[in-house]
Amino acid sequence: MNEIIIDSGINQSRVAVLEDGDLVEYYIESRDSKRLVGNIYKGRVKNVLPGMQAAFVDIGVEKNAFLYVKDAIPCDILKDRNISSKDISIRDVIKNGQEIVVQVVKEPIDNKGARVTTHLTFPGRYLVLMPYMDYIGISRRIEDEEERNRLKKIIEEIKPQGMGIIVRTEADGSCKNDLKDDLKYLLKVWQKIEREKKLGFAPKIIYRDLDLIHRTVRDIFTSDTKELKINDKGYYKEILDFLDLISPELKGRVKYFDPGINIFNYFGIEKMIQEALSRKVWLKSGGYIVIDKTEAFTIIDINTGKYVGVNDLTETIVKINKEAAKEIAKQIRLRDIGGIIIIDFIDMSDKKSQQEVIDILKEALAKDRVRTNILGITQLGLLEMTRKKVRNRISSILETKCPYCEGTGKVLTPETIINNLEQELKRISVHTNSEAVLVKVHPEIERVLLMEKRDYLKEVEKNFSLKVFIKGNKEMHINDYDIVFMGKLDKVKEIIES
Repeated sequence: MNEIIIDSGINQSRVAVLEDGDLVEYYIESRDSKRLVGNIYKGRVKNVLPGMQAAFVDIGVEKNAFLYVKDAIPCDILKDRNISSKDISIRDVIKNGQEIVVQVVKEPIDNKGARVTTHLTFPGRYLVLMPYMDYIGISRRIEDEEERNRLKKIIEEIKPQGMGIIVRTEADGSCKNDLKDDLKYLLKVWQKIEREKKLGFAPKIIYRDLDLIHRTVRDIFTSDTKELKINDKGYYKEILDFLDLISPELKGRVKYFDPGINIFNYFGIEKMIQEALSRKVWLKSGGYIVIDKTEAFTIIDINTGKYVGVNDLTETIVKINKEAAKEIAKQIRLRDIGGIIIIDFIDMSDKKSQQEVIDILKEALAKDRVRTNILGITQLGLLEMTRKKVRNRISSILETKCPYCEGTGKVLTPETIINNLEQELKRISVHTNSEAVLVKVHPEIERVLLMEKRDYLKEVEKNFSLKVFIKGNKEMHINDYDIVFMGKLDKVKEIIES
């Protein structure tokens, strides 16, 4: 069973998923930088590209979204098996200047805009509603054939005519009433969007998906979860109210955690996050893996390291590769590595051993909710696989290019540094009688706090009943901050003026 730990701060929400005490999934969402995936927009087609069979759509965000022809063709046409998307020109589907309703399916990554589709889907607790496609699907993770048939029979009875429904893994064992209630909620969402899309001019957002904390409760907090702990009283109550609607039986597993303690430090998560940013990951046996990202793909290399084995070299190699396969699956999931992945296992001449390692990798990847595909081992002994790329990997969220080494290394993002500082200010507020605090930071962090995040700083002062003075110091490393003094307000002012 897993555990979910949620750190709700003023600047960021952070979610950690633990399995047997190990961090396996990590999500961050800033208050002023919401994710786009799942959102629905009324957009305007800006440029049709026949050569690429795609179009750019203005949805009102920084970069125009990208729409492929297969995502633009109406579902009723796609149902005709005699027609392929290759046979249809993008020009026959949409025109420049046309208003179009689209849903984001992939976040903007690097220099690319978001990817969108006209085939809208609405995920619920147990079901996914596809209002424009007549289809029934059952999650592959529900393996019992009798249960699959039972669920399919229920869906056939409750499914609205002409619409599609996918049964999610969490529906395993659920009753008809639960499924009906979930469908009723999803139909209300769809009906609201049908009304909204007729109002106003493009570009405009007409539906925003749930925030990170509510998505976590909907998509990750299941009967397989031992406990969900959160350090925010308001969200704690909201989660209980939300569970009243979707899974009342799980309410007893939600725990409110003392907000005066850094919840991620308490459970050792901060240290595990730092390890997730490391290029080298040590294995328990003494071997290690190295993870490198290139523009086109991710390369993972396995080394024997300190492990010398007990008997022969072949046995040593197979043991290291098997251990590495489990760790690689964990790291891919934790770091949210997407796209093409090349794994350079230590050479194994025995085909049986190769297959054993692949089977272990497949079994470990089965826990990943993102789709993966193992393509096999090449003649050079490299294993090729792909993983669906939905959002930026964890390193690009937590880190940015380092200005001290002209981009060859990385430092923490201002968001991460400010969140770390917020945790320290919370500790001072709870455990001391200080009225004010003087903080020394790098000038770039000073600029962000005093200019871009002035309202945030005021909110911190209000929530923590603490006057915060920020002072820039160009001698400081950008990752660091220093609490110069804390105490009475008059004393802090005296220090500043001296």
